[in-house]
Amino acid sequence: MKYNLHTHHRCKDADTLAIVSQDLLAVDLSIPHFSLGIHPWYITPTLIEEQLHFIESQLHYPNCLAIGECGLDKKIDIPLALQEEVLVRQLLLAEKYKKAVILHVVSAYQEIIALKKRLKLTVPLVVHGFNKHQQVAESLWKNGIYLSFGQALLYNTQLQETFVAVPQAFLFLETDDVQEITIADIYAKAETLRPAIGEIVASNFKRILNKE
Repeated sequence: MKYNLHTHHRCKDADTLAIVSQDLLAVDLSIPHFSLGIHPWYITPTLIEEQLHFIESQLHYPNCLAIGECGLDKKIDIPLALQEEVLVRQLLLAEKYKKAVILHVVSAYQEIIALKKRLKLTVPLVVHGFNKHQQVAESLWKNGIYLSFGQALLYNTQLQETFVAVPQAFLFLETDDVQEITIADIYAKAETLRPAIGEIVASNFKRILNKE
């Protein structure tokens, strides 16, 4: 079994467990495993309350495994204060319903760490699509934040070195929104760097998402 922490496309492979990040306007409850969240790119002030209420109404479904993707992005025009307000509301929902959180983070890693500490979060936080240097990775895992690696792992040699350095308890793999690359491709590369990655990711999924 392969585990895809974060994708935007429904998976039809019987040997893959994929968490599909769904569009809040078109949720399909027949998808075996999914996540829901307000992405910082798409924050619309007039819709925030309605969207948060909708997300909360879906969290009782057993196939809703996580909140996300949500997060902070300093390279977009939406004010960071508003982004943080929306993220905090989602983090508190995650804490209330004991759901993992899949995070989109751009140039705001220290802010995420600070929020985790301030809110005293106990639920797993996973930075998806991690592609930064080892110093950033260390600051995250040393604060109990998980890392998910995707397409960049295939060609970024510096990231490959970081991937090898991350403690195994903090590792996940994903495809995100890329359709040309499969989770099998990501696994194949990851196995050349860490031969036991299959067992590592399976163990981590079971531990933080309660999924075999």
